[in-house]
Amino acid sequence: MQEVIQVNTPQNTNTARWLACFAFALSLLTLGGCASNAYPPLSSAEGQPPTHDYLIGPGDSVNIIVWRNPEVSMTVPVRPDGKITTPLVEDLPASGKTATHLARDIEKALAKYIQEPIVTVIVTGFVGPYSEQIRVIGQAAKPQALPYRDEMTLMDVLIAVGGTTDFAAGNKASIVRNVGGKQQQLGVRLDDLIKDGDMSANVPMRPGDILIIPESFF
Repeated sequence: MQEVIQVNTPQNTNTARWLACFAFALSLLTLGGCASNAYPPLSSAEGQPPTHDYLIGPGDSVNIIVWRNPEVSMTVPVRPDGKITTPLVEDLPASGKTATHLARDIEKALAKYIQEPIVTVIVTGFVGPYSEQIRVIGQAAKPQALPYRDEMTLMDVLIAVGGTTDFAAGNKASIVRNVGGKQQQLGVRLDDLIKDGDMSANVPMRPGDILIIPESFF
């Protein structure tokens, strides 16, 4: 039997390298297309966050009513530094407080000038503190920060931002959430929710959540 000896010419070597690179790239694309969300899934069965009182934030407006003292009753904005200024009361911190808490603080400040003041605070605008806003970044139609509302869900957030773009990898989206003082990144399925109507993907949101919608590469 005649032995066949293969000679590795430069052309054969280059062809082999090209085929190896092509096979490697094809395997990456295949894996990328089939890969599931890299983060632990966030389940719709997760309990709703405890009911909490609305906290005032920069950009809100507060209507301050001082009983029997209309001259010091007015509507004022909460400044970017989180403080308010009213007649007889200057630079009073308001951000992060409930309306009731702020009313009691105003009463203490006015007590220097008015005998036993009775104050009511009504909040309008509803922006809320930054720590409680829902932030949506990435391939959303209108990325933005949203004020958190009681019993808010992922679907509510997607409606508010106009859904996702054509380039979004919806089922690889994630939510960054503060759990027990530590940040966790949890996977959500936007495509299943939006395109397939799978309501099991409609998870509850929590104050301070960050929704990240990545871009699809193919």
